[in-house]
Amino acid sequence: MLQHLRQQARRELLAESRKHAITAKLRQIPSLGPIRSALAVALIQTPNRFRTKRQLWAYSGLALETRSSGEYRYVRGQLQRSKKQISIRGLNKDHNHELEGLFKGAATMASVRPGPLQEFYQRSLAQGIKPTMARLTLARKIAAVTLTLCKKGENFDAEKLKSQAA
Repeated sequence: MLQHLRQQARRELLAESRKHAITAKLRQIPSLGPIRSALAVALIQTPNRFRTKRQLWAYSGLALETRSSGEYRYVRGQLQRSKKQISIRGLNKDHNHELEGLFKGAATMASVRPGPLQEFYQRSLAQGIKPTMARLTLARKIAAVTLTLCKKGENFDAEKLKSQAA
C-alpha cells in the first residue's frame, strides 16, 4: 500500500521539478540525481538568501562550531584574549536536517562512484585527512557547487572543481 503512495509522490516530485530549469543544471553534478536535485531546489528555496557558501554550510549543518567560553580572561585587571587554541566542538546542531542528509548522502555516493568528485575525495585522503572529514569536505564542496549553480545558472564544470578550495 505504501509502496504505491511512495511511487506516486516520487512521480509528482519529478513532474514539479521539471518546471524549474535549475534542476536540470543541478543534475549535472555527478552525485545529485533527479530526486536530490529536486529536493535541493525545494529546500534551498531562494539561493540569494545565502550571501556566501559558509552561510549555506551553517544552514545545512556542515559548519563547525568553534565557540569557547574561555576566549578572554582578566590579567592584572585588564581583559586579554587567551592564547589557548580554540577547540572545535563539532558540527552545528541548529540546522536543516533534510538538507544535511541530502548533501551528506550525495557526498557518500560521490566518494564511491568514479568521477571528478571521487578524485577530489581521493586527493583529500592522500593528504592525510580522515575519511569522515574528507566526506564532510566533499559534502561542503557539493553544497558550494550547488549554490553557485543555483545563483549563476551555470553548467557544472569539473575543471573548476579542481581549482576551488572547499
